[in-house]
Amino acid sequence: MARRCDGLDCMRLLVDLEQMGKAERQAGRNTFISTHTVSDVGIVKRQLRQSKLMVRLNPVHAGSLLEVNAALDEGADMLMVPMFISPTEVRHFCALVAGRVPVVALLETKGALTTLQQWVATPGLSEVFVGLNDLHVSLGMRFMFEPLAVGLLDEVAHVTHAHGLRFGFGGVARVGEGLLPGEDVLAEHVRLGSQAVILSRTFHNGGNDDGMNAAIARLRQEQYRLARRPAAEAEADRIRIAQVIQQVAGQTARPKVNA
Repeated sequence: MARRCDGLDCMRLLVDLEQMGKAERQAGRNTFISTHTVSDVGIVKRQLRQSKLMVRLNPVHAGSLLEVNAALDEGADMLMVPMFISPTEVRHFCALVAGRVPVVALLETKGALTTLQQWVATPGLSEVFVGLNDLHVSLGMRFMFEPLAVGLLDEVAHVTHAHGLRFGFGGVARVGEGLLPGEDVLAEHVRLGSQAVILSRTFHNGGNDDGMNAAIARLRQEQYRLARRPAAEAEADRIRIAQVIQQVAGQTARPKVNA
């Protein structure tokens, strides 16, 4: 899989080492919890010729420096810090990395959202990526794309770009699939100037090379079309997509927030 993805343009691979509190936080939700170990960083890295390898570590804790050093020793090109609440955590993590590789801040808590202006200029940050799955739960919302419908990501994108950082968010399904179809998610990425998105599990499709490559190529074609929409059409799409999100949210039970 790593070699196949490396052969495609503009792909970035992720080894996910986050384990702390994740099983409890995502209990009862249709999410995938990674079983990667630090040795997988090196295994994947050795397959890559052009793609960058990003590693998501645990939230900041007493052992964070050991985790940072281990991931870097295995060849990580970027490190992602998840589930932070305060600016202090971001600053501490970036200090541990000490400029050795770029840091991606995974904004997925209410605290991270409300303190954005206080940590976005932290030296060492290269990107702000909004994790909608945990963020919508933290905000007490029903559907993962609800923060998008109410304009929260517009502000995050504006602030992030103003500080010269990359911005990305959420996950995208194949074109024509998903509660919010892939093309609608992509339309919002284009509108907000997003530069990163996680591909959903459906792209793997049981290991079918041609199926995955064709689905990604279809998404690229849609991205090209959406980028050339007139402004009025993009605004009409924004309104329609927000209505679709609110409709799905209205039919969805509010998630439980684990203490």
